[in-house]
Amino acid sequence: MDDAGVERYRIEGYEPKNWFRARLEMALGRIDFMRKKFADAEKTYGRIVEQCAGTGVVGEAIYWRGVCQYKATNDHTVLGKVAKELAVKCPGDEWMLKSLPWA
Repeated sequence: MDDAGVERYRIEGYEPKNWFRARLEMALGRIDFMRKKFADAEKTYGRIVEQCAGTGVVGEAIYWRGVCQYKATNDHTVLGKVAKELAVKCPGDEWMLKSLPWA
C-alpha cells in the first residue's frame, strides 16, 4: 500500500525471502510509477533487474523499466528494445509475451 492506503501491488502465498524482497521492491517501483515519478520507478526496476536474478520478477521489472522510459520520454522506440531484451533474458516469460506488440 502507498502512504494513502491504496493497494498498489499484491503478493499472494509463500515465496522464498529473496523472491519476497524482490516483490517488495516491485511494490516500491509501482508506487513511484503511479505517482508519475517515472525516473525513480525506472531506477527501482533497474536495481531489481541487476540484483534479483533468478527470482522470477526480472521479466516484470524489465517490462516496467521500459514503460517508465517511454512515459518519461514519449519515445516509443524504447519499447522495441525492451521486447528484444525480454526475448533474450526471459524467453517464454509472461512479460516477454506482453511485450510482443512492441517487437
